[in-house]
Amino acid sequence: MTDMAIRLRAAIAAAGWDHAPPRDPRDAAEYLAILRPLHATGRRDLPLGRLLEGHVDAGQIVQRYGNPDQVARLRHALAGGAMLGVWNAALPGEPLALADGRLRGAKSYASGAGVLTHALVTAQGDGGTRLLLLDLAATPPVVDRDWWRTTGMQRSETHRVRWPDVAVDDDAAIGEPDSYAREPYFSGGALRFVAVHAGGIAGLCDQVRDHLVATGRADDPFQAARLAEAFWLADQAAAFVRRAAVDWFEHDGEARLARIAATRLAVTDAAERAIALAQAAVGLAGQFLDHPLSALLADLAVYLRQPAPDAQRLRVGRAVRDGLLSPSL
Repeated sequence: MTDMAIRLRAAIAAAGWDHAPPRDPRDAAEYLAILRPLHATGRRDLPLGRLLEGHVDAGQIVQRYGNPDQVARLRHALAGGAMLGVWNAALPGEPLALADGRLRGAKSYASGAGVLTHALVTAQGDGGTRLLLLDLAATPPVVDRDWWRTTGMQRSETHRVRWPDVAVDDDAAIGEPDSYAREPYFSGGALRFVAVHAGGIAGLCDQVRDHLVATGRADDPFQAARLAEAFWLADQAAAFVRRAAVDWFEHDGEARLARIAATRLAVTDAAERAIALAQAAVGLAGQFLDHPLSALLADLAVYLRQPAPDAQRLRVGRAVRDGLLSPSL
């Protein structure tokens, strides 16, 4: 078992999700009980937080759309140490397809490849896009590890995977065709990874504080001002996530999804400001590879590049235009 697999299994157990996987929350308290471990994990280790978020996503999807037997098998697998993820991103020119019980094709951005025990993948099949829960020991993909050469998030083991031609059992299919993109869960689920991003901002605050205290520079007035701003950015990001968790149950339709999009944008803006602030506060020392801030800066910069940020900004703008979003206290 790899070091990351050990860490992921420990994080799942620490959150209490090995025997009782989180389901779709029924109120704000249940939502925050999911988001807080994700935030705390991102604060310590962003690549681990990325994998933990994918594990939660997969578990919620199976419990939402799976039949009772599939949910029971999921719980049994988790009790045995299963680690899950969701692999949805297509690899251009190599679509993943299910035909006559055979799986052929590829996925890109498969986080946790080589770490996870199970993956929930989307594949083209009869009637639309199917969700398949694959036991990766029984249906192992060919993993291309040469592609993931990024400045950060290397430890998330985000690779390209291929299945040249493998048999898939009928009971691997979760839900009806096109269940994966069903709203409000598809867009609304972004709040999970935003909580991890917010944890990364808190981690920057921790690292800047620790460095300035250790080097005797925390009392410098300019550095004290930076510490104040580092706290404010991290606390603001957490507040955005908390409010979005509450708002999720107070709105519906496009207003609900636009509020999640607004939270994504606000936390991304806070993260980019926090990165610049941390670089200014720590200086050249934070760029050395053996400094703990170096990896966190690179990881957060990469992790923030989620797909379609402009689409989220447009969604928020339309919601403001239509009166679905309005500032309030």
